[in-house]
Amino acid sequence: MRDYLVRASAANTQIRAFAAVTTEMVEEARSRHRTSPVATAALGRLLTGAVMMGSMMKNPTDVLTVQIKCSGPIQGLTVTADSQGRAKGYVFDPDVMLPAKNGKLDVGGALGQGVLTVIKDMGLKEPYSGQTILQTGEIAEDLTYYFATSEQVPSSVGLGVLMEGDNTVRCAGGFIVQVMPFIEDQVLDRLEQNIRSISSVTSMLDNGHTPEEMLSQVLEGLDMEVTDTMPVQFSCNCSKERIEKAIVSIGKKEIQAMIDDGKDIEVKCHFCNTAYQYTVEELKALLKKAQN
Repeated sequence: MRDYLVRASAANTQIRAFAAVTTEMVEEARSRHRTSPVATAALGRLLTGAVMMGSMMKNPTDVLTVQIKCSGPIQGLTVTADSQGRAKGYVFDPDVMLPAKNGKLDVGGALGQGVLTVIKDMGLKEPYSGQTILQTGEIAEDLTYYFATSEQVPSSVGLGVLMEGDNTVRCAGGFIVQVMPFIEDQVLDRLEQNIRSISSVTSMLDNGHTPEEMLSQVLEGLDMEVTDTMPVQFSCNCSKERIEKAIVSIGKKEIQAMIDDGKDIEVKCHFCNTAYQYTVEELKALLKKAQN
């Protein structure tokens, strides 16, 4: 199944919902960053959550960043997504290894205590920023808590990443369901009952459920209507020119020190791990730019 995302509404717009299959996106992140299984699960969940949150934004230029800084061995994660279904991200320690907990990858143990920050750059003078304390470190519950406290939108978030025996990604995806302030009690009761009775996101994905099928279970009996679909992908907009600007910004003294070292340098993009090479001659040209 190709990666894609659906947007839907239910119960005569009293509920809005999002669901995505992100297997290829998460596998791309795993192979680029060579993440351990628990780091893949953590990064995959956050990428999936962020790409659905990005689709909530209206303008093509809007960008959403989700950062987690934490006390656990993974140390932190950063993911960005846009409104077009593109996302990228990385973990601070991609090699973290932990024993399984209750037969599952211990994402909560990898994160420990910490803070989740959501930054929305919508082209205004100042970006919107909301921050909450991690509740479980399992990411889905942490995003649920963020929506309730920072955006005052009662939500249910389900995220899952299932690994193969060779540590590649078997399946990944998730859903976000949000209720409007005018929701009727009987609609809310039915939704809560549905969420309690559904199987886990990973088992739904492993059984081949599409995003529409996942939402039809979550929203059973609530007149779901799919309003939009879009492809999702791991995508980074780094380039040699962008990295050059970053090198120029570090200042003349540092660039001169690299030139004096007499060796070519390699700079890697945090988000996609692409390596860019610069010769001493190229560094001299960048020094001239810095001086100007």
